[in-house]
Amino acid sequence: MRRLVPITIAALVTAVLLLAGCGGSTRVPTAETVVGSLPKTTTQAAPSLPDGNADAGKQVFASAGCGGCHTLKAANASGTVGPNLDELKPELTAIQTQVINGGGGMPPYKGQLSDQQIADVSAYVQASTHG
Repeated sequence: MRRLVPITIAALVTAVLLLAGCGGSTRVPTAETVVGSLPKTTTQAAPSLPDGNADAGKQVFASAGCGGCHTLKAANASGTVGPNLDELKPELTAIQTQVINGGGGMPPYKGQLSDQQIADVSAYVQASTHG
């Protein structure tokens, strides 16, 4: 009986090790059909703003304190709280939407700036980063 115990333990350890190796690869099934409806992709419409004046926008950028958070070489601004606009190079619609609605730590400026000021500062940032 004593002789069977080491053999039984060895067999058990071998079986455990062999079984532990099974199933090492993972297969992810792919769907053949979709049940239900897929979410609709939406594109962001451009805000309805007047044409912006980049020269006037330079003054709005300074007076609204944008340089306190953002880096923008054209404004000699080196803020580090918000994104570096020179590196980000945002498109006009994205700038307008961000200034109007805020987000990601930036406050919304709708109601603080007029539509013309929003259009101007947006045109300034766009022109300064896509020059």
